[in-house]
Amino acid sequence: MPLNPMLTPLHWNILRSLMDRIIPQDDFPNAWDAGVGNYLARQFERDLQHQVENYRGFTELDASAQDMLLSRIETGQVMLSWSVNPTEFFHMVIEHVMEGYYSDPGNGGNRDSITWQMIGFESHE
Repeated sequence: MPLNPMLTPLHWNILRSLMDRIIPQDDFPNAWDAGVGNYLARQFERDLQHQVENYRGFTELDASAQDMLLSRIETGQVMLSWSVNPTEFFHMVIEHVMEGYYSDPGNGGNRDSITWQMIGFESHE
């Protein structure tokens, strides 16, 4: 688990569950195993620190319930008032997970260039 004083182990577990619903494992690793957690840790240290919120309970849901909740957030159908627009938050999360999944491994994600291998991109390091 990446180290970051802003996030508790509970926060990391929530993020891990969330990003692995966005990019689940198939023939290639899920988001977490591809290093997206490391990528996000670097982002939190830089410009996302103000976006961190406390979202408890997500990890206790089964995959189907997580997907249903994410679908509701994506369309803005939330039950409580959010300090940010839920649809914009959802798209921001997807954007950062995708950045971490497909980014240059030097940015902390895409462990062992696995997603580049998946899409047939050859690194010339």
